Amino acid sequence: MAIQPPPLHETVDRVTRRIRERSSHRRDLYEQHMEEQHRQGVHRGELSCGNLAHGFAGCDHPGDKDRLKLTNSANLGIVSSYNDMLSAHRPFEDYPATIKEAARGMGSTAQFAGGVPAMCDGVTQGQPGMELSLFSRDVIAMATAVALSHNMFDAALYLGICDKIVPGLFIGAARFGHLPAVFVPGGPMTSGLPNNEKARVRQLYAEGKASREDLLEAESQSYHSPGTCTFYGTANSNQLMMEMMGLHLPGASFVNPGTPIRDALTRYATEQAIRNTEQSGDYRPFYKQIDERAIVNAMVGLLASGGSTNHTLHLVAMAAAAGLTITWDDFTELSAVIPSMTRIYPNGQADVNHFQAAGGMSLLIRELIGAGLIHADIPTVFGTDLTAYTQEPFLEDGKLVWREGPAQSHDLDVLRPVAEPFSPTGGLTVLDGNLGRGVIKVSAVKQEHRVVEAPVRIFNDQNQVKAAFESGELDRDVVVVVRFQGPKANGMPELHKLTPFLGVLQDRGYKVALVTDGRMSGASGKVPAAIHITPEAIDRGPLAKLKDGDVVRLDTDKGELRALVDDAELSGRPLLDPNLEHNHFGMGRELFSGFRHLAAGAEEGAGVFGGFENDVMSRELEKIQQEDQ
Repeated sequence: MAIQPPPLHETVDRVTRRIRERSSHRRDLYEQHMEEQHRQGVHRGELSCGNLAHGFAGCDHPGDKDRLKLTNSANLGIVSSYNDMLSAHRPFEDYPATIKEAARGMGSTAQFAGGVPAMCDGVTQGQPGMELSLFSRDVIAMATAVALSHNMFDAALYLGICDKIVPGLFIGAARFGHLPAVFVPGGPMTSGLPNNEKARVRQLYAEGKASREDLLEAESQSYHSPGTCTFYGTANSNQLMMEMMGLHLPGASFVNPGTPIRDALTRYATEQAIRNTEQSGDYRPFYKQIDERAIVNAMVGLLASGGSTNHTLHLVAMAAAAGLTITWDDFTELSAVIPSMTRIYPNGQADVNHFQAAGGMSLLIRELIGAGLIHADIPTVFGTDLTAYTQEPFLEDGKLVWREGPAQSHDLDVLRPVAEPFSPTGGLTVLDGNLGRGVIKVSAVKQEHRVVEAPVRIFNDQNQVKAAFESGELDRDVVVVVRFQGPKANGMPELHKLTPFLGVLQDRGYKVALVTDGRMSGASGKVPAAIHITPEAIDRGPLAKLKDGDVVRLDTDKGELRALVDDAELSGRPLLDPNLEHNHFGMGRELFSGFRHLAAGAEEGAGVFGGFENDVMSRELEKIQQEDQ
């Protein structure tokens, strides 16, 4: 039975209203721009004959050119992150042919508008290439804009799944918000080696108790086939967010690749995108679908599921692209009332396939709607509101249908109801103090490890940590500080390579924490890690003034990150100005020098598009503010 939403929780309502009020001028400007783009024409009917002829010259299907000449039929643009090296993107190889065939069945067409780069943090972890990772999000946004700039399209299908790809596609989609948008996932690989066993072998290798061959075998059994990695990191957090915002079909997020139902969902996504075009009479552009309510739903979903810390950067940048300003304080206030409902690795031992089997997105959304914790009344790509997303897809005689999902969890060790959560609060909090502001994911950190007070050991490069660990320098209570890792310094790489070393120290009984202006993996685990510290060290941040031996207190219960140093002494210390040239050359890093100079702070999304706004919107906002004064 379809759920009847109760009144919205007062905190969720208050945060939503605050975002709307804070963003009013920017959002008005965004909507004005999208309305103007719509008036200028959203499809090839606005092109000259020469423009249009170039636009379909490459078509090799006999009927496609004829349909494209008739501007009253819909033409879909496909933007894809396909490559055949990375498991998550490999399934997209066959999607364009499937999409084109499905579009023809609707009397319409689809064209491959363009590809976007897709890199894997799992491959580049601890390598120089990781320093391109965060900026690849903004490259993807720009590549999306280039792909759609031909104005041949009436709607767009966005094929992406992993860490920076979906946020980048979303930002690009927002700037083409006059087009209807459907996001089409690839799905997770089937379960391999259990995550706790993989983590065990990694720690043994860090201690020199397992060989490289042992480690490679364990990793190969974990990451073994096409599809997304099955732990609950940034990639799978992306999928959850897209469904929470109604940009996926219901239940599409965690269906395995290469299955008949996965293929059927891709076909249906194509058909639904065509139904959502202006030609079909039910025009559902992105900019009318994604507002502050959808963004709050994404935030709540992340908190309830213990999602990736990377989205304290990405979601800020994504919201900004749609004219909305969210802050870390919004995350913190919501986290205080959003229960932790899942245990998916690294917050538990299950993977996303177990989550799907326990009830998955349909049950999670049902519970959150039933508790008044999300906005059920948002427009979606499917149905009239989010209540349709309490359904699950099934194949009946080869036809895709949706039926109501389970009303109760099939595995309470993986997914629990709002009334019986794993924890009454969400898995994320903001830390503040004389070292700046940062975020920490606490859902996987045991209570006894959530307060750490210890002398610091300072590193200006993550590779120095391994040497210090192997020499025994870190065999004590220690707060490891890795600084000059922010977006302006070196592109803000993930430091997940450090996890096994710090985990070993914690297992030896020491109090251990990490403090950094860099990122950790979306799979941040059992060691408390205060990350995204802003202002970053290279930008006159207090981390640059710390010395070895200073005592730092990290208290997740109080939301405090503080150097126990007299404030006058700390402020009077000179700022360290290290030579970071070794981070700026090689592996293409020299091509991103402009990005490093333009990068906003972590709390502003660490993007290069003028912080919260693009240049045009910033100028218009400044003019409005001057008029108000």
